[in-house]
Amino acid sequence: MKIAETEDGVVLEVFVRPRAKNFRIVADGDEIVIFCEEEPIKGKVNKEIVRELSKLLHRKVELLSGFTSKQKRLLIRDAGKSEIERVLLEQAG
Repeated sequence: MKIAETEDGVVLEVFVRPRAKNFRIVADGDEIVIFCEEEPIKGKVNKEIVRELSKLLHRKVELLSGFTSKQKRLLIRDAGKSEIERVLLEQAG
């Protein structure tokens, strides 16, 4: 998994698949894939990712890079790497 701990929190690198039937997180080898329901128009996918991960992790989530790309870097504020890994692995099944 591409997770790095920083002063501000945890930086998470994910690959996004828009237009899925439901929002879900899948661990695919070393990649974290997030399936989003939204269309990739006017930042709808980015908003969905931030909203759903904020709910799931109970932390503030910010998009650092990948605003128009399927490869995204997210900052999860005030979180530890082990905590984020545990929650993501539970979700990824």
